[in-house]
Amino acid sequence: MAQFFTIHPENPQTRLIRQAVDIIHQGGIIVYPTDTSYALGCHIGDKGALERMRRIRQVDDKHDFTLACRDLSEISVYAKVDNNQYRILKNSTPGAYTFINRATKQVPKRLLHDKKKTIGIRIPDNRIALALLETLGEPMLTSTLLLPGDEYPLTDPYDMKDVVGNQVDLIIDGGYCGMDETTMIDLGDDFPVVLRQGKGDISVFE
Repeated sequence: MAQFFTIHPENPQTRLIRQAVDIIHQGGIIVYPTDTSYALGCHIGDKGALERMRRIRQVDDKHDFTLACRDLSEISVYAKVDNNQYRILKNSTPGAYTFINRATKQVPKRLLHDKKKTIGIRIPDNRIALALLETLGEPMLTSTLLLPGDEYPLTDPYDMKDVVGNQVDLIIDGGYCGMDETTMIDLGDDFPVVLRQGKGDISVFE
């Protein structure tokens, strides 16, 4: 059964954040809050944790996961970013957006889109998520906690404990954070293309 941490949404307890990161380093899967909904997270390099996340979501190896990053400098390590893309990212992060960019060689091949060699990247506007990423010191592989057959992600950490408590290693109760998707923006071309409209405002890209 998963461990259960209650972490303050405005002032995350350092001790609990460190314990959560230790679980990630040990190959664990966590449930954590973001600025759109609760999400699953694991270490970027852990193949076993990735496969477990796929089983929880019941998706195949074609499903695109996202890298949650702590800042723009970290994004530039894992995604190819030109000057125009940098300006867009700077004006839109942290926030409720997932950006699709061409990946660098730092991204494990198993995480890339087969044909386009792209990766989803985002900087969540949530203090618990950012504290986790800052302590982890590298991106976290992430996916919305949306279970097969459900229209919306799970929102109540105590429900999560009942539903996925035996499939994950840690559930973080960080309070209510919504049930939205991110707005997905493709930055691979000369101008941004909205692939999915979610919580993030698209008017800034028009």
